Amino acid sequence: MSRRWVSVGGVRIGAGAPVRVQTMTKSRNTRNTPSIIKEIRKIYRAGAELVRVAVPDDEALHALPEIVERSPIPVIADVHFSPKLALGAIEAGAAKLRINPGNIRSKRDLKKIAMTAKDRGIPIRIGVNSGSLPPAVIKRFKHPTAEAMIAALSDSVKLFEDFGFADLVLAAKSSDVRITIEVYREMHELFGYPLHLGVTEAGLPFEGAIRSTAAMAPLLLEGIGDTIRISLTGPAEREVQACWELLRSLGLRERGVKLIACPGCGRTEIDIQKLAQRVKRKLARINRPLSVAVMGCVVNGPGEAKEADYGIAGGEGKGVIFRKGEVVATVSENKLVDTLVFLIKKDHPE
Repeated sequence: MSRRWVSVGGVRIGAGAPVRVQTMTKSRNTRNTPSIIKEIRKIYRAGAELVRVAVPDDEALHALPEIVERSPIPVIADVHFSPKLALGAIEAGAAKLRINPGNIRSKRDLKKIAMTAKDRGIPIRIGVNSGSLPPAVIKRFKHPTAEAMIAALSDSVKLFEDFGFADLVLAAKSSDVRITIEVYREMHELFGYPLHLGVTEAGLPFEGAIRSTAAMAPLLLEGIGDTIRISLTGPAEREVQACWELLRSLGLRERGVKLIACPGCGRTEIDIQKLAQRVKRKLARINRPLSVAVMGCVVNGPGEAKEADYGIAGGEGKGVIFRKGEVVATVSENKLVDTLVFLIKKDHPE
């Protein structure tokens, strides 16, 4: 964890605070305020604690105050190239500003942005990306190596510190897992600021989740990282779900149902995948930390999943429901999921 902390709309980041879950809206048009608000509410229900919104033009900037006001979670304005839009986003009430000094290069403009943010009391995330390093850095290092990314970030940090601005969050995004790990370990040693973890252009849900986990899990287990985003092609709420699954799997935070499902084998006499998907869907709104097992064999199911809070094991048209490894009911296969959900909601009323 970082040695410093910042507050983003009242959400504390760094210096012992929990690792925060962040995502970014995917709606094509930030100017479409109702669509953006609808999306933000969906990701909020999924567990997002911070949301980043692209501000690519004046129309998007015009929509930002209403988005900020109606959002249930702090809104981070994502601005590239335009100092004017960055300053406007601060004035519009964004809880945090994300910029890339690789594409806003004027020191005078950056200083004005920093001083305006300081007056408003909002942090700035300096996001260095392997695909948009400053020309001088590329000329020096030839390729976007870990060393090149650290050099670019160090220059930016020094610049903001010279401005007297210290409410920084740092990020260095690469699509290469090994470079990501190397860069963040170095950042952790060099800087005391909160770090945002992520892999840029991670990919489709299956590949993207694996790639992001491969990069972030080692870092998080070393205490490196204060906010995370798992970038996936697809709905933003899936990014949030993936983040929570990662944090839950590492024992760093708990929220919602941890689903355990057997892979299936020659003894399996039930459609495990279909059953597990139904259980996951039915319990999606439960935020209380619980573990639920879905097993395909009544012989070993309860024993193999005895550490789970609840579970089901099916076969030959019927199945058992268990709590903490103890069988509490035997029902027909078509009633397994509904009976399990009823039991859980009875034990844990919202």
